[in-house]
This record gives sequence, C-alpha cells and structure tokens, in this order.
Amino acid sequence: MAARPLVARQPNERLQGLIQEAACSNAGLARRVNMCGAEHGLDLRYDKTSVARWLRGQQPRGRAPAIIAEALGRKLGRTVTIDEIGMANGKNLASGVGLQFAPTVLGAIEQVCELWRSDVGRRDFLSGATVAASALVEPSRDWLITGVDAQVARTAGARVGLADVEAVRAMTDALVDLDHRFGSGRVRPVVVHYLNSVVSGLLGGSYRESVGRELFAAVARLTELAGYMAVDTGQPGLAQRYYIQALRLAQAAGDRGYGGYVLAAGMSHLAATLGNPREIAQLARAAQEGARGRVTPRAEAMFFAAEARGHALMGDGRAFQVVAGQAVAAMERAGDLVPGAGPGAGPAGGSGPGSASGDDPVWIAHFDHAYLADELAHCHRDLGQAEPARRRAEEALAGHPEPRVRRRAIDLVLLASAQVQQREIEQACHTGTQALDLLAGLRSNRGAEYLEDLQHRLEPFRNEAVVREFSARMDAQGQAA
Repeated sequence: MAARPLVARQPNERLQGLIQEAACSNAGLARRVNMCGAEHGLDLRYDKTSVARWLRGQQPRGRAPAIIAEALGRKLGRTVTIDEIGMANGKNLASGVGLQFAPTVLGAIEQVCELWRSDVGRRDFLSGATVAASALVEPSRDWLITGVDAQVARTAGARVGLADVEAVRAMTDALVDLDHRFGSGRVRPVVVHYLNSVVSGLLGGSYRESVGRELFAAVARLTELAGYMAVDTGQPGLAQRYYIQALRLAQAAGDRGYGGYVLAAGMSHLAATLGNPREIAQLARAAQEGARGRVTPRAEAMFFAAEARGHALMGDGRAFQVVAGQAVAAMERAGDLVPGAGPGAGPAGGSGPGSASGDDPVWIAHFDHAYLADELAHCHRDLGQAEPARRRAEEALAGHPEPRVRRRAIDLVLLASAQVQQREIEQACHTGTQALDLLAGLRSNRGAEYLEDLQHRLEPFRNEAVVREFSARMDAQGQAA
C-alpha cells in the first residue's frame, strides 16, 4: 500500500512506545500485521523497512492503520486504537467519537473503546457536544438495513469465557440497582471506568463465536446504561454516542430485540428530552419494524408506548389513542396489566438463563404495568388531559416498589402536574414536596428538570402562600446540593 506522510512528518512516538511495550521488533511487527491483514482478506507485504518508515512519520492508507492497531493489540493482550498508535490523522478527534455505526465488528470494537477512553480522559470536551436529530435517526436506518455480523469470534489476546460474561452481567445488575437508589450522578463514573478498564480488555480478547455473541450482548446492555446515565447527568450529547454504540453492539450480538430496545427506550426518550417529537415516533417505529417477530409482548408494549409519547408531544390525540391502545393490548398479552398489582404480575417462572417473566429477556423485565402507566401519564399530561394523567400517575406510584426512588419521584411530579391542571394547587404542592424529599438523596439531573417543570406550571399561582413555600423549599434544596 502507498503511504502518506503525517503533517510535518513528525516521528511517531506513540507507535514507538507501543512497539517497545509489546517487546516486538520491527520485523516481528511487520509479520504480525501481514498475518492479521490476511485474516481480513488483505494481501499486505510489509517488512521492517515499512515499520521504520511508520516510525519516521509516514502513515499507510486505507485499512492498514486499523490492522496495525489490531496486530499490536493481539501482542499486548488488550484493545489498541488507531489513536494510540498515532495514526488517527484527525479521524478520532473527540468531536466524532462514538457517532458512527461501524460497518465491521473490528470497527465497532475500536469505536466503542475509543468512546470509553475519551469519556474517561476528555469528559468535559465530550459532554459539551450538542445532539442532533440526524445523529439519532441515521444509525437507526443503518441498523434496519444491516444484517447480523457473520462472525464475531477472535483469536487474539487473553481467553474470554462465559464466566467473564456473567461477571459483566452481574456488575450491570448491581449498577442498575445503585442508579435507581442514588441517581446517576453518584454511579456513572464507576460505570465508565469499568467499561474502559475491564470491558475493553474483554472485547479485545480471544473468544469463541457463542461466547462472543453473549459478550457483545452483555456489553451492549452496560453501554446503554451508561447512555441513560449520561441523560440523567445532563449530558445528552454524550448519551447519543453511547446509544449509537449500544445499538451497534446489539447488532454484533445478533439481538434484534435489544437493538429495538435501545432505539425505543434510549434514543427515542433522548429525542423526547430534546423536544423532537417527530423523531421520537420515528425511532420507536424503527424499533417496531426492525424487531418485528423477535420480541415478546412486553417489549412490544414498551415500543408502542415510546411511539405514543411522540404523538402526544405533537398534540395528535387520535394517533396517541390508537398506539396507546396497542401498548395496553400488548401488555395484556404479557399478563401484566392489573392496576395496583405492582411489578411482576402475570405468569411467573422463566424459560432458562436470560428470561424474566415467561420468555421475556432480562432487559425488558423492569417494564411492568407501573412503567406503562408512567409512560401514559406523560402522554396525558402533554395532551392536557388532567384526569387520566392523574389516574395513570397514581397507578404508576402504586406499582413502583420503594427501591425505584427516582421513578417514584418522577411519578409524584407527574401526579402534581395533573393536580395543577385540575387547579388543586395545595395538593399539588404537597405532592411536589414528597417528590422533593425523595430526590434530596439522589444526584439526578432528570429529577431536577421534572421539579423545575412543576415549578413553571405553578408560576401562575405564585402569589399563593403554599406555592411560595414550595418554591422556597426547592431553592433551599438547590443551594444545599
């Protein structure tokens, strides 16, 4: 392959450092690169002179930098990115990290590992990035038209087994629990460091095909969680990057159902927080189409509920009614639609590992009657339908258990908003105070935004003593945070 010089032909000190770390000679690296390239269908004929040119600052074209990074990663037993070998050439600047739905498994690994590294090392730069609707919709299109990766197995690095995958799943479950109880502000740094320090090494390891699929599925779920936590800490630009990569990892896992979940539960809800109702419905419909016939009724209910949010925000009551009815019907088929029955109503048991209720996978297990009522309460509120919003918020509160602290606080705010719409101002302030008390122990930007929205809705009644008292408590809590 022809080579091009780096800007100003500076010596590549990054590559030199990695070669030394790998205890590899120039000739040895050239052989490894040629062998790695052959596995990818490339006829590479590099030698020690080629490596010497790279060290002087020349950069090979095409896919060669990624192959060099993979070859060094195999020798080091960890993932190495093209940025680490000094051959990013502007491609991996933080502004573009994580925004691509990579066409290959190798590219997906490199993309997500670079996102984790950038998040740990350049958090302020990444979090300041804005989110664009097109950056959410375009990956959903790629996901719809792209088939499952033919192969994900790897033969480089340390051996990865099912025990490693189970460890990632267990860590994810523990982090989800902590997030519910204490908010993402206290937990997200732990998630990101775990992804960067432990999970990146697993992805860059050696695993059989079946283990690889399970690994990508587990990592997709943890990456999606990190995206949600970015939303909850007020970083939507960072969240979109995590959601895009979670979608790509789900594709590598061969799990179309979870890909739909990332679209509907993650990307669609992110569009909702940004006030893009058309994209909310688009992403939810993409989830329905791409996962058709591959998900359980519970997941279908969640996908329909996400679309309903978009119609409600657009003020389309008729379309909302149709899709909300589909969500309710799907939840009835799941056997979980008994008001006040709480989570887990319906058939018990499972069909083996990864199942919750019936054939439900673990990632949809939380979406019960209470969560559906919560979604519909949002819709009725946005449509100005106070009484049904109140009923659904009360149903959600009755169903959410105590450990779901943030969700219960949000439902209290939804109930208070409905009470404001019904001009029950004193009761609304009392309910809002309950939410304020719950959120006092959480670091949750979403919770704070819901309270600010409630305060805005109370603004026309600002001269009433109970409203002034509530606002004063909010201000005091904000100063103490």
